[in-house]
Amino acid sequence: MSGRVLELRVHGVSNTPPAQTLGMPPDGEPPQPRRVAGGTVTGFYRAPGSGADDPLVVEAYSWGQLTSGARTARDVERALWTLLLPFTLANVALHARPGIPADPDRERWASRSGVTAWLIRLFCLSLTCTMVVTVTGVGVDLVGWQCVDDACLGRIPGPWEFLSHGWWSEGARALAVGLLAPLGLLAVLGLVTWRTYQYEAEIPTGPGTALFPRRRAPAAPAPTPPVHQPPLAPPEPEPPPPDPTNPLQDPTFWCGEGQLRRSAVLHLGTGAVVAAAVPLGTVLAMDPPRGVRAVVAWPTVAACGAVLLIAVVALSRPYLTRRVGPAPLGRWSATVAALATAAVAGTVVVLLLPDGPAGVPLAQLRPPVGCTHEPGVPGCLADRSLPGYDWIVAWLGLGQLLLLIAIGAVARSGRRALVAPAAAALLLVVGVCWVDGWLPPLPDAPEPLELWMLAVPAVAVAAVGLALPRTPTAADVQPLPPHTDVAWGGRGPAVIAGAGWVLCIANSAGLLYWVSDRLNNGATPSGRSTVIPPIPVLWTGLAFAVALLALAVVLAWAGVLFQRLRREAYADLVPPEHDLSLHDLRRCRDVSVFQALHRLVGEYAIRLVGGYAVVGTVLVAVGCAAALSHTRPHPVDPTDAAAVVKVVTDVGDSMLGWLPALVAAIGALVYRNDTVRRTVGVIWDVGTFWPRAAHPLAPPSYAERAVPELQTRIAGLLALTEHDSRRMDGIILSGHSQGTVICAAVILQLPARWRWRIWYFSYGCQLTRLYGRVFPAYFGPDRLPALAEALTTPPGWTGWTNFWRDTDPLGWPVNAGERDLAVQDPEALHPSGGEVADPPIRNHSGYPDAAEFQRERARVARLLRRGVPSPRQGVG
Repeated sequence: MSGRVLELRVHGVSNTPPAQTLGMPPDGEPPQPRRVAGGTVTGFYRAPGSGADDPLVVEAYSWGQLTSGARTARDVERALWTLLLPFTLANVALHARPGIPADPDRERWASRSGVTAWLIRLFCLSLTCTMVVTVTGVGVDLVGWQCVDDACLGRIPGPWEFLSHGWWSEGARALAVGLLAPLGLLAVLGLVTWRTYQYEAEIPTGPGTALFPRRRAPAAPAPTPPVHQPPLAPPEPEPPPPDPTNPLQDPTFWCGEGQLRRSAVLHLGTGAVVAAAVPLGTVLAMDPPRGVRAVVAWPTVAACGAVLLIAVVALSRPYLTRRVGPAPLGRWSATVAALATAAVAGTVVVLLLPDGPAGVPLAQLRPPVGCTHEPGVPGCLADRSLPGYDWIVAWLGLGQLLLLIAIGAVARSGRRALVAPAAAALLLVVGVCWVDGWLPPLPDAPEPLELWMLAVPAVAVAAVGLALPRTPTAADVQPLPPHTDVAWGGRGPAVIAGAGWVLCIANSAGLLYWVSDRLNNGATPSGRSTVIPPIPVLWTGLAFAVALLALAVVLAWAGVLFQRLRREAYADLVPPEHDLSLHDLRRCRDVSVFQALHRLVGEYAIRLVGGYAVVGTVLVAVGCAAALSHTRPHPVDPTDAAAVVKVVTDVGDSMLGWLPALVAAIGALVYRNDTVRRTVGVIWDVGTFWPRAAHPLAPPSYAERAVPELQTRIAGLLALTEHDSRRMDGIILSGHSQGTVICAAVILQLPARWRWRIWYFSYGCQLTRLYGRVFPAYFGPDRLPALAEALTTPPGWTGWTNFWRDTDPLGWPVNAGERDLAVQDPEALHPSGGEVADPPIRNHSGYPDAAEFQRERARVARLLRRGVPSPRQGVG
């Protein structure tokens, strides 16, 4: 049974079936591949003809069911998860920070990576607040405040007409019922998050298990051996592990259940407080409390403030920033939960109590009854939305924009870059106080000066931090191969988090517009209507339409680049004085298309995204200023140019209204349609690869199960005794596309005694051009060599071979100390050897079928059979 080698293949994001991963013919008859380990969700499969005596065995690890499936229930679940894509992108931003220490225990809050991590976690918390504020607007503003008659309430599913009659229609009691919407959403998110803890509890390995053995209680003393027999020598001690050189070597990287529980309590508690603060703030401002209402109101305000203060401080503490495996919630989490419960209960009590004698009666601020049937009633077509809600939405958006600028500035240039965003925020606060007359020592502000005029200058001042010189890192010291520098000049966290924010704003505005449209029974909310969405929603629709136009321009420019690259590739394939046939010329054109895609993605994709990010930043800054103006983007009865603006706004708003449904539909189709899967699913699988270290409400990470399962399988097979028929002397860990990233994480987690018996095959690999640039702390030029060092064995070879094609849009050389092999694609321009069909252009697939792959696998198998070290005693 000696000398056996296993090739363990890990597929990419396309959820390749095990039969295809094993290279079985697609039209083959049963039997199908047999499962040799694992379960129905994740399993290890071998071809039905493989035997126990085969010197080289091929095995496929199928992990695609973690993010996909064929059942309708799974499709619905994925569609709902897709709506949380903004949380996923914000969570990914944490891992895009440059300069993350290899040992997470050495990261300090005051360092560049520490401050950036704190700002990203604050931003993630603000995204949760954005979602909560949106649903609060639906329940409290659109339904509880603006729906005042049976006709409007009758358009809502359920028996809600009682809100327009009797006791429930008085004062702010309908707002208390409207709070059921955000609180119900938080309850659903809490339940789903708790279920994902059970998902992660299925991890088979982690600190304290087979790969990380715990100390056992001492056994009973063995009997003393006879004098003539010398005692057995103790096993050779395992050498202490070296200092980590890559954050992926942290043994708790994939085990963060305690961190997840604590941060989830913080997010859910803060969300509940923000939801309660929206109606509570309106009532306290319009009708200052007296008597019993004051006794309840002010402690409630104090509880809300305490939760927010604890949240801001806790996000910077090791209590929430370290992944330490299973851990109890702790007293701070319990405090947040208790204070949030008290704040919500106090808010409900305040809303249910009668109006006080002070201030303006709330009934005078709500729309009059009967507007649905008689829009001509005085006050019906006026803006009678919840006072202060527009202000909350506009200032929340501006604050998030400044926070994003601070994230990008600090990630690029260190703590010094925080001065510009902090100064902008301070000047903005002072300017607001000056305009509102809250600074008596200063003269009154000029009459034309308004709050919205301060937004764009503040953003411009903050953006100075983005233009500061980049702080060099270890990766900048060494010579860099082409197109391997840090993406977006080190501003990657802001770009990724900003994409999540824009999507979150679009979903939120679309939901508010869609609900307003339904409550108005199809009337356009931007025109004369009885239920009016927040003014920022109308500006968001206009900005969304302009953003789509800008996206079309960027895509057109990408098309121009593609055509230029295709012409260059075609010129290289066809010599000036050629004698190629028309058939060969056509084949050269086909090959040049894929070669152009290879260069477009590897050389220009990140640059194009960066250019669009600049346009989006300018557009968002102007949009935030417009939202603060509290005016519509057009008059109610527009004419001339204003009519064009209204049409564009209505189109943008209507598209926003259906955007959440469109995103959910795409999420459901991603794993049903191969074309959608290979285009859109890449973003999803890349995002859900990373653990939820920043946003606990994001979809779970499939790698938190896939990586430990691969560790367990590899260690289990290598640790078997020589007489076990399942034993393997060496393993070729073969990863394709996203599988290369999973395999890299597995190798960096394995102890040295197993790595020395592993050879790594990577193909369709994005570890340098994409992952290395976007996630430099893990795969950058100064961190990726740690993977090659981990695979360097005592005989002196580096057990890593990377295959790539110049027709593969997602596969490139690595240049990190491995052996790079170029794979010819196609094998020829015309049929040969009796074949009548043209050799296929495989681009990103079919690497194991290539002759270069087969030759290298045979060579590596010989090396592993004769050169692997024997396992040590007492392991496994």
